[in-house]
Amino acid sequence: MSTQVLIAGAGPTGLTLAIDLARRGVAVRIVDHAETFFDGSRGDGIQPRTLEVFDDLGVLDAVLAAGMPQPLMRVHMGGEFVMARRMTPIREATPDVPHPNPWVLGQSDTEGLLRDRLAEFGVRVELGTGVVDFAADAGGVTVTLAHDGVTETVRADYLVGADGGKSTVRKALGIAFEGTTDESIRMLLGDVRADALDHEFGYWFADAANPMNGIAMTPLPGGRKFQFGAPLEQDSDTDLTALQKLLEARSGRTDLVLSELSWSTVWRPNIRLAERFRIGRVFIAGDAAHVHPPTGGQGLNTGVQDAFNLGWKLAAALHNPGAETDALLDSYETERRSVAARVLGLSAALLEKTVQGDPDAMDREGTQQLDISYRDVVAGNDSGGLVRADLVAGDRAPDAPLIDTDGRAISLFEVFRGPHATLLMFGSGTHEANSDAADGGASTAETGALEAFGIRARTVVVTRPDHGEAAPDTRAIVPGNRSGLSSARADTGVELVDPDGHAYRAYGVSEGARVLIRPDGYVATLNR
Repeated sequence: MSTQVLIAGAGPTGLTLAIDLARRGVAVRIVDHAETFFDGSRGDGIQPRTLEVFDDLGVLDAVLAAGMPQPLMRVHMGGEFVMARRMTPIREATPDVPHPNPWVLGQSDTEGLLRDRLAEFGVRVELGTGVVDFAADAGGVTVTLAHDGVTETVRADYLVGADGGKSTVRKALGIAFEGTTDESIRMLLGDVRADALDHEFGYWFADAANPMNGIAMTPLPGGRKFQFGAPLEQDSDTDLTALQKLLEARSGRTDLVLSELSWSTVWRPNIRLAERFRIGRVFIAGDAAHVHPPTGGQGLNTGVQDAFNLGWKLAAALHNPGAETDALLDSYETERRSVAARVLGLSAALLEKTVQGDPDAMDREGTQQLDISYRDVVAGNDSGGLVRADLVAGDRAPDAPLIDTDGRAISLFEVFRGPHATLLMFGSGTHEANSDAADGGASTAETGALEAFGIRARTVVVTRPDHGEAAPDTRAIVPGNRSGLSSARADTGVELVDPDGHAYRAYGVSEGARVLIRPDGYVATLNR
């Protein structure tokens, strides 16, 4: 089968897109100019909304098993312990938000798990293979690839550049990369062992006279290493000696011996946003479209969600080409560029607080990306909206604990999981309509719009318990619980009970309401 989508760049963004396309039956090829896979922590903070994306893609259990919660940081000033604090307060899981807390996993480990998942679909990353040139026309893209000292010409329906901040694809398109690079600010980062430190905690070492000019040592899961992070006043070497010298100077201690440096770099603030995310049959995503400072842990997460937004739209355009699906592809740029602009503002504000020595710079409240919404785009206001008050079209679809007809606990996220859309029909009066949909009957007004794109919707009737009937116990629902529902046909009707009313409340609906959920877990239409 010929290549339908060629992805340049095998970081988290490119891998997420490849997985999403492969599970939708799209012939995808993913290449990376690097000769070896990246080995370093870099983007090690996975936000709650990204955990939900990973749940849908089938990698959440592996990510949770390999990672760890955000650690408690022990703050030392002038060699003395002064306090312990968290960047983000720990939240309890709720029925609508099953994963409320950030998760820590080194970027190279995350990428490895994503590659393993992609391999289950028979797709593997082609290393040492880079895009040299391409030419797009009305029918596709002709791409020249270089590998093993030779060039190869590939024809694909679409090309996606997920090839980082120095993106070859973006540059070839001539897309402006608007923003700034501040050469006056720099930070030394690296992955290193420090066996004298308890690996269960993170650490901040600084002089009492300048508490924000310190060194962060953040534990990394899966071993004994820490991510080292220190602001620099001037350029520095990146070897183990340089890190050791900085640590001793700012901690006032000589007993903290560093070893086994595996990755290091000097980072400079490069805050930029691409003017366009699409030109014809060529797209850019992730760092190729927007680069962030590390403050707030937004870069990797925003890129993953770029891919999750684009995947189902590309599949729709391939399976059912036409003016309607081309307009759907346009919505990728409209939705994601506005979000990227807002998230860049958040990251830049945290960076400014860090530079100014504001203690609030350590506060990561509001960075979980659960509040990102496309509601303003749906309403025609391209401003990168936030969820506010009642749920409306464009908002993230909440989770809720339910019970199936066999009495098993099941979550709405489990129902959503997979490449389909979902139509929620609230109330026992919708049984007949559900039966029609399950038998392949007439489309509903809600599903018709997505079916025009070739996207099938699973119909789910959500009812309250019968009067006088004891409510089933939903306490068995835990993250990672599986009932096998996602293996059923997407257009098969399902009946579920909302014993405690969580689904009704989360969606703000009453009997007879219908809510259509997009394949990427956002509300398409809501008829209360």
